[in-house]
Formats: sequence, structure tokens, C-alpha cells
Amino acid sequence: MEVLVTETPVGADWRSWQASWDRQQEWYMPDREERFRVMLDMVEAVVGPAPRVLDLACGTGSITDRLLARFPEATSTGVDLDPALLAIARGTFEGDGRVTFVTADLKDPAWTQRLPHTSYDAVLTATALHWLHSEPLAALYGQIGHLVREGGVFMNADHMIDTGTPRINAAERAHRHAAMDRARAGGAVDWSQWWALAAADPVLAEPTAERFRIYGDHADGDMPSPEWHARTLRASGFAEARPVWCSPSDSLVLALK
Repeated sequence: MEVLVTETPVGADWRSWQASWDRQQEWYMPDREERFRVMLDMVEAVVGPAPRVLDLACGTGSITDRLLARFPEATSTGVDLDPALLAIARGTFEGDGRVTFVTADLKDPAWTQRLPHTSYDAVLTATALHWLHSEPLAALYGQIGHLVREGGVFMNADHMIDTGTPRINAAERAHRHAAMDRARAGGAVDWSQWWALAAADPVLAEPTAERFRIYGDHADGDMPSPEWHARTLRASGFAEARPVWCSPSDSLVLALK
């Protein structure tokens, strides 16, 4: 794994905060950009180069950033509850009429009522829904099934664990964590260190404190297998669903309406 070092961003230098978030995420997922590339390849393949996109649990707007760089005629609605990450997202895209951000809790049954549109060509999410347990995630998939237009696409790139392969899982995890330890020794910033930097910054201190009041410490949900995701998406109104990319620990599942 490449050693990832980031300079400490300061204040409202939103692009620097974006870059530091990317580096922190790459410490966990060195193939993160490859996932985004395949995701956007499939957006273009299914709905073309000017899609209306819902960036679900958008965080700092990582998907939106890459979407608009590749498809300048696309539009994006980012939805999240995290006030610190949304502050970075709103600051980064301020003045860009192609982008809208919405504060909403995906566990609230009425969250879709906050959206500016009732349907989207593509709903995209990455490394976000693993904190939901299977039952609320299945309910969310049902709502997404109503948001994606006929012929549209949903994609979820996330940690998806096949519990039927415990020895493979253990070997992959040990190898990945050894590489992460080497990167940390070289100066990489992990999740907790990144949030400590945000908490110490005058611009992000208050929204960071608020996000920890909302979420508490980071916690994972069930992280079911890719097959579970595909099966549940088909039961939620999608005609087809399967993984279109995978690494030893993550998968990108695509569902076609």
C-alpha cells in the first residue's frame, strides 16, 4: 500500500479538506479511485453522460466531485446528516448550480420528502451504508426503488462480507491491516486522527462536535454479502442486480430498474 501523507488543512480551505478526506479514506481503501471509475463507467453505460444523480450519504461530496469532473452536464443532489462533512461539501461546491445538498436522516421514513426531485437517473453511494443493520437497510432499498426512474440505476460500493469464507476473510484482513500499519508508520492519517484535526479547527470544531452528538463513535452494521444486497434490491423493485466490481474486501453492486 502507498504511504499516504496529508498536510493539515486550515479553516475554510475546503479543497484542502476534501483532499485530506480522500487521503484518509485511501488509507483504508487503496483501490478507492478504481471503484469510482467503474461506478461512473456504469453510469455512462446505463443512463448516459448527463444524468440527474442522487449522491446518497454523500459525506464531503466525493462522488459528486468525480461525477462533475467527468460529466460536466450532470447534476447532483447530495444528502447526508453529518454537519461537518456537509460543511466541507457545501463549501467545496458553493456557487455551482449543478449541485444541491440536503440535510436528512436516512433512518427517517420521510427523508425522501426533503429531496428536490421525485426521481433520479442514478442513485449512487460509497462506503456509507455499512453502518445500517440489515432490516433498516432493506427498508432504505425499498425507498430507493421508488426514487430510481425506469431504466435508471442504483449502485452501492461498500464493505460486503461473505461469511461463508472465514479463512479467506481472515487472511485478507490480516494482509490489509499489515499494509495499513506500514502506511501509518509513514505518516498516514486514520479516521480518528482526521476527526481530531477537524475538531481542532475553528471552522469545523462546532459541526464536528455536533456530528459526534448525532452519531457517537463510529459503528458498523451487519455488512451482509453482495448476494444479500443483490437479492434485497431485486425484492425492492429492481429488475436486475449483481456486483460489477469487487476487491478482496469490498464490492460494487449495481441494480437496474
